[in-house]
Amino acid sequence: MDTVSENTSLIAASKVNGTYVYNRAGENLGTIYDVMIDKVSGKVQYAIMSFGGFLGMGDSYHPLPWNQLKYDVDKGGYRVNLDKRQLENAPSFTSTASPNWDDRSYGNRINDYYGNTGGWGSQL
Repeated sequence: MDTVSENTSLIAASKVNGTYVYNRAGENLGTIYDVMIDKVSGKVQYAIMSFGGFLGMGDSYHPLPWNQLKYDVDKGGYRVNLDKRQLENAPSFTSTASPNWDDRSYGNRINDYYGNTGGWGSQL
């Protein structure tokens, strides 16, 4: 079903999935696998980026605070101020070992790694 129209500032969540993520040098780091939305505020908290692997096998998933992504119209994807080495050391999970999203220490670890202040669920 592709009935949701977009404009320059809005996009359907279903269209965010699969969007490429690039570093500041323009290198493709991965794709958006999913987004995590706060049920109460309605704000997107994290983009879950699929990173590594081959043909969907061996991928690791990296929750990136949403405010770390900037949409690049020319690339048709998101840019992050990170390199592959930083992502390799970032909090991540696999398809067989998903995090406990109710564990605030996991959210705090993500925010701490990326320099977000204010703790769990913070958006700068």
